[in-house]
Amino acid sequence: MTTTSPTPAGTAAAAPVTTAHHLTGKRRIAFASYVDENYLPGFLALLRSLALSNPGVCEDFVVLHDDLRPGSIARIRALHPRIVLRRVNAGHYDTYKKGDQDNYLVRKAYFILDVFRLRDYDTVITLDTDMVVLGDLTELLTLREGLAAVPQFFHGQHKLNSGLLVIQREYLSDAFCAKLDATGRSGDYELDKHDQGILNAVLDGDFVRLDPRYNFVKRRLSGDLPVPEDTAVLHFTGRHKPWQGGESGYAQAEERWRAYEMSDADFHAAYLALGGTLHHDLLVHFGTPHVARTGDVESARKVAAAHIAAGDYQDAVDILSGVRIPLDEAWPHEVLGHALMSVSRYAEARARLLLATAAPNRAATAYARLAQIAWVHGDDAEALAHATAGMAVDPTHRPSRLWAQRAAAVPVQEQGAPEDQLAHVAFYMDRQGNAGDKLLPETVRLAFGPDTTTRRWHSVHAHRLFDRAALQRVNARRGLVIGGGGLFIPDTMPNGNSAWQWNVPDEQLRAIDVPVMVYAVGFNAFDGQSYRAGRFRESLRLLVEKSAFFGLRNHGSIDKVRAMLPAHLHDRVRFQPCPTTVSRQLVPGWQDPVSREDTVLLNAAYDRAGLRFGHDYGHFLAEIAKAVRGIGAHTEVRCVAHSLDDERIAFDLRREHGISLPVIPMYDFDNDAIRDLYARTRLVIGMRGHAGMIPFGVGTPIVSLISHPKMAYFLADIERPEWGVSVHERHLGAVLTERALGILDAHARTVADVHERQQTLWKVTEANAADLKAILGG
Repeated sequence: MTTTSPTPAGTAAAAPVTTAHHLTGKRRIAFASYVDENYLPGFLALLRSLALSNPGVCEDFVVLHDDLRPGSIARIRALHPRIVLRRVNAGHYDTYKKGDQDNYLVRKAYFILDVFRLRDYDTVITLDTDMVVLGDLTELLTLREGLAAVPQFFHGQHKLNSGLLVIQREYLSDAFCAKLDATGRSGDYELDKHDQGILNAVLDGDFVRLDPRYNFVKRRLSGDLPVPEDTAVLHFTGRHKPWQGGESGYAQAEERWRAYEMSDADFHAAYLALGGTLHHDLLVHFGTPHVARTGDVESARKVAAAHIAAGDYQDAVDILSGVRIPLDEAWPHEVLGHALMSVSRYAEARARLLLATAAPNRAATAYARLAQIAWVHGDDAEALAHATAGMAVDPTHRPSRLWAQRAAAVPVQEQGAPEDQLAHVAFYMDRQGNAGDKLLPETVRLAFGPDTTTRRWHSVHAHRLFDRAALQRVNARRGLVIGGGGLFIPDTMPNGNSAWQWNVPDEQLRAIDVPVMVYAVGFNAFDGQSYRAGRFRESLRLLVEKSAFFGLRNHGSIDKVRAMLPAHLHDRVRFQPCPTTVSRQLVPGWQDPVSREDTVLLNAAYDRAGLRFGHDYGHFLAEIAKAVRGIGAHTEVRCVAHSLDDERIAFDLRREHGISLPVIPMYDFDNDAIRDLYARTRLVIGMRGHAGMIPFGVGTPIVSLISHPKMAYFLADIERPEWGVSVHERHLGAVLTERALGILDAHARTVADVHERQQTLWKVTEANAADLKAILGG
């Protein structure tokens, strides 16, 4: 990872230009096939079978080809939303010594070697176009080592059947391609219809053996035997293919293939009828034309829910608004209400949600959303009434209970005069909410002075609608501070006014007439998550234009935000570290601990788990188990939960690996207790951003479990990328153990290094403080 030093306030950022994948190490996986016009019917059946047998899986599908017509490409794209076309280069093979280039089997054997020239992926799974997928491919998607294949049925264990290969990064390399080319040119291999001779000659039996059910060849079913129930991939080897009329003696096998020979309309309907988890991309790709063709309300609801889960709220509104929803269909009304409130069409959302309350199975959720709308508009009485109604329907409904608690909370009485106060827009966390977010507002205030009470501060909850009344209250103050935390994220509390966490219409933002100071805000999009709406860019530009100070908490965020702004606004965006990273300098009367507990605190995060882990959660858990055992042999490891969901790591380690860890419920701690706990431990291994920044800020060494770019951004700013390790790291357990024990063995030196790194951030904070003082007139 390229690193960058913190820059003085106002200077241009020196952020590394890199991708989210590069920062998180998240594995990129693709399927790949060589396709020509003759085998196109087989490939279309393969795509349908893959979607119907693995409906929750959608990775890139690389189509290697040399002669596909535009119409054929269109048919392929209709069956998969992530097709990547790659034209093969026949010139690679002109000097190979064997094979008739006009023979399809020979050409395929040569051209599939182009898969090893792919450089965009960490794992590639090849599938022949005469295959259908009948079962779960999870085992293949989670493979991390070597080159895996099924040994040839007819030729013993030494050779592989190349119809299905699982190829890891080390084989997708120039060095391995050079071996393939050298063997191909030498002619020192065998090539026939059963055999990828060049690959077998290079590997010489050195491959990971897969169970035959992942490449179950048709010839094993001679005599019209039934296909075994556990078959995951059925391979129609031989000269006769099902779409060409088939071959006698294999009727039951060909019947399984013909189940996937269907029209697009029938295919879409079959996918939408599946139960379980459906992948967002597939559901949208197949569901959108299905809804347009049929007007089916239930399908529209499913597609809309997928859009909402991905943060595409307007798309959800559009698809459900395009169908007629009967009055008594509660679930579609509830989903449409959710989508409408997410784009700030609140009156329409209320009407839909009230309809949904008529059905007992949807009423609690609908009432909770009605409570949220009322709270957003500042009507606590109505919010409490709706939340109470939700609990009456379902006493166990957690969202209704949370909204009831929020609406019933007694507002803090302000002690100071408006002219002596700063207004503060922040996400004010509820009791038992995320510990890091709970600490943030107070820590931001400490950067402006030791008094964090209502004598000096007027709180503005970012998620409440910033209306004219709120505007008047802010304009009566000395200035407006916005921060900290990752407020630039589209889906924590979606709204259509700004498309980020502060629910502020442009009209009200323009009308603010006191100094606006954006302080230590972060760009918090995950790897695989994006801001699709132009609304965010427009709101962001207006905010930068309006701000007297615009500070982002890491250079990665600066880079992302500047990319969304016109060039003349770039210099307005400056570096302001998160104040939690300099807590030792800010907390009045801070004293470093005289002694520390002999503990290591482990934190894992589970919000948006699919974006964090991909297909690697099982791998991550197994590797963490190794690390806990390794580190635990030297010091006690405890689980620290910033939120209730964080406790899952302890449950999963006990269930899957027999490891029991004590759990510290930090979500129940007050701010002083959070800082104190982190200051008294020897090391924190954390996945949440503030499970790194808070302990660092109180002088405790850290190792970050990187599943989000912001972790790498922070480590780059302090020039310590080695204090982070990707959750996708192949040898995570060993790496984490080595780094943790290295820090523990040199603990005093590492603490001193933390203090030194912190000083560089403190100097930036002090320089910015001088500018802020001038902005506020002293």
